[in-house]
Amino acid sequence: MSSNMYSSSSNSPKPPLIFHLLTTLFLFLFLFLSAAAQSSSECSDQFRGMITIHGQSPNCRKLTTLKAEFGWTILQNKTTTVDVFFGARLDNEEGWLAWGVNPGHRPQMIGTRAMIGIKYKNESFGVYTYNITSGTKLGCPLLPSKLDKDDDVIFSNLQIRNQSDLVVISATINLLSDQYNIYSLHHVWQVGDEADGNEPKKHPTTLQNVDSTETIDLKTSIGHSVGQHRRHLRTVHGILNIVGWGILLPLGVILARYFRQFPYQWKYWFIAHINIQIVGYTLGTIGWAIGLVLGHSSRYYTFRIHRILAIFIFTFTTLQMLALRLKPEATDEYRKYWDMYHHFLGYALLALISVNIFQGIAILKPDHTWKWAYIGVLGALAAITLAFEIRTWVKFLQPPKNEREKDNNKLDVHTPTGGGPPHGGEAPLLGGGGGGGHPGGGGGGGEGPPPPPQFN
Repeated sequence: MSSNMYSSSSNSPKPPLIFHLLTTLFLFLFLFLSAAAQSSSECSDQFRGMITIHGQSPNCRKLTTLKAEFGWTILQNKTTTVDVFFGARLDNEEGWLAWGVNPGHRPQMIGTRAMIGIKYKNESFGVYTYNITSGTKLGCPLLPSKLDKDDDVIFSNLQIRNQSDLVVISATINLLSDQYNIYSLHHVWQVGDEADGNEPKKHPTTLQNVDSTETIDLKTSIGHSVGQHRRHLRTVHGILNIVGWGILLPLGVILARYFRQFPYQWKYWFIAHINIQIVGYTLGTIGWAIGLVLGHSSRYYTFRIHRILAIFIFTFTTLQMLALRLKPEATDEYRKYWDMYHHFLGYALLALISVNIFQGIAILKPDHTWKWAYIGVLGALAAITLAFEIRTWVKFLQPPKNEREKDNNKLDVHTPTGGGPPHGGEAPLLGGGGGGGHPGGGGGGGEGPPPPPQFN
């Protein structure tokens, strides 16, 4: 092994280069998390324009799920009569959207008095009132019913309008019972894809659909959801796994692959590699545990594939981390077989982690910022890897410095016996020392480029 390759500091990057690299990536990560965590509660201009009447713009806010929007105006000198507007996008050729109030102790589907707008296949629209009972949950047909004084609420002046895919239903509601309180109004909304005449069919059972309830103060526009705590936990679960599994572990692998000895040698690589892997593993494990808690607390849904992949990732990543203590000694004859298994499993886990993160984003259905920001992170990691890989090949294939000097000065007309481009050695990604030597010399018996990245 050539001394000018592995002991000279001239070919090694200074530590600040690594710190700048990590700082840049974490700055990008911070911007990603900041953008993902911010969820604007302001209505879209399109919805606001559709509910503005005679220049009077109602109160307006985005709801927490289904990209729905809600507007209202408390009529002057009254606290029991409210003009309400509800909008959502119906992208299919048919579908329905619903909004209603519930006089019970918490917002829920059963017991809700609702208005439901239906988009028919012939591109016409209709809006009707419905009383949603326990029979609806059992599969009984949900048909229009007139709401009167016996139902504690009256819907009047029902209207439905659309602009492109945005459909808005509106009504004036008269809250006749003391069970309704505009300072703590339980309201429910929903969107479905199918309708049979005036009968809306069952809506999907995604997280967005299940969590479409809220208690709102119409005076302050502040809403509190029963599932708000669970939504916060889901967000924390997603962020921890993206940072831990999806960013820090690949960063640790890149560090071990390119700064251990070839193409760069940095004496602190192992400490940095281990610390990054431990932090990434710890954050990912905490996120995984939160996911298990969320899964056990779910009564209406389960995500089997996401759960199985998560358990697989945790189990085998834990096995990779145990290599810190359980890996064979370098002198053991079966060490090369253990290295092959360790490298293959590490690469497979990185690919599986990315797949499962995208699965989680699809389940959570947050703002598109999450998806595109994570794609940006993967793109940045891929670009860094590609740049280092190109540098690896260039440095691996170029003649050694001492050989070039001999050729230029014509001090030796014979073919050099030490070093030179590899002949028969494997490519850098495959590792191992074949018949070729390092650019730094050492002859045909010298080592090839370093083995692939690993988690230890």
